Amino acid sequence: MEQVGAARDLVLGYVRALSAIDEAMRAAIPSLERLADIVGLARSRQISRSGQIGTYFYNVHGAGCRFESDNGTEVDVDFTADGSQVFDLWRLRWYGLSLPEPLDARDQELRAAARSLQPLLTEVRSAWFSVRVRPSHGSGAR
Repeated sequence: MEQVGAARDLVLGYVRALSAIDEAMRAAIPSLERLADIVGLARSRQISRSGQIGTYFYNVHGAGCRFESDNGTEVDVDFTADGSQVFDLWRLRWYGLSLPEPLDARDQELRAAARSLQPLLTEVRSAWFSVRVRPSHGSGAR
């Protein structure tokens, strides 16, 4: 039971970290409407495929990007054609292992934890999840 609780905390931590990255990237790059746009900026060579933005190092790859905070925590995420952020159990596990106090959760624990977080998370295909999109903050006005 404790392991599932730890896995749930890990999944929630990943979601919070992803949200913080989204906010930091959009603050640093005003033209970024959604985090997925970072891939397009790299492909069009408006930004490098890897580098540092604010306190995050980033590396654009294929359909996604790996972000690393200044404390070494890594969040790897893929993007769908509509810009949705998707991640699988491997990405959750890697995130847990990169934490300052590493947490190694098994796939079945991570899957159960992620499924328990519906409707926050949606399983878009077997063992791949997406965070439910919240309404945007508007067009820059806060």
